[in-house]
Amino acid sequence: MKFEPIKTNKVYEEVIEQIKTMIYNGELRRGDKLPSERVLKEELGVSRASIREAFSALEMIGLIESRPGEGTYIKERADKNLLEPLSLALLLEEDVTSELLELRRVLEVDCVRLAAERRSGEDITNLDEIVRKMEIRTGFEEDSINLDKNFHYSIAKASKNNVLFYVMTSIMDAMDFHIEHTRTKLVSRPDTMDEFTIQHRQIFEAIKARDPQKSMEEMKNHLEFVEKLINREIKG
Repeated sequence: MKFEPIKTNKVYEEVIEQIKTMIYNGELRRGDKLPSERVLKEELGVSRASIREAFSALEMIGLIESRPGEGTYIKERADKNLLEPLSLALLLEEDVTSELLELRRVLEVDCVRLAAERRSGEDITNLDEIVRKMEIRTGFEEDSINLDKNFHYSIAKASKNNVLFYVMTSIMDAMDFHIEHTRTKLVSRPDTMDEFTIQHRQIFEAIKARDPQKSMEEMKNHLEFVEKLINREIKG
């Protein structure tokens, strides 16, 4: 592992680029300790202030972490912060609700297929508990919203694909922002919530049965149902 001297006006960006390149090339891996500020200052030929600025940016997005008394390390596991820029970009966009719904359908239909194939006994216990609570808490708006989100997050976790889970989380966060008022109106209707609960139960049963095709069909039906309701509310 060898760093190259930097000659540029935006020094901290070059520090970031070299660290990213080393990760891409396999020279730096999860859990690896980065050289100290003093060593990097000498190898890169830059000020400590530039190195600290680069480290601060990388830590902010969740790529590295500082351990007091130990040093700076590449994170063992990616976290949600790596996709925070995506969430923020989607929050700033206007009139993207229909596009978010389309993307959610693309992601979740395949996500539930993976969950049906890979789910563990713990995943089933967790999903079963969520659905049972849904059936009990129908009519309680805040509880119903939280249980619905937990159900879909739990399916993403059961897929055992961390990248998919983080992307799903970003999409769902943006979705919550754009349809917050509409979602509240939908869950306040007993007939709609009864149908939601039935659909979640059917998705769960397909996952439990390890039936990928049935899981995909049930999720697709559910999301299309939700999509129609949301679009109807938006259009008035």
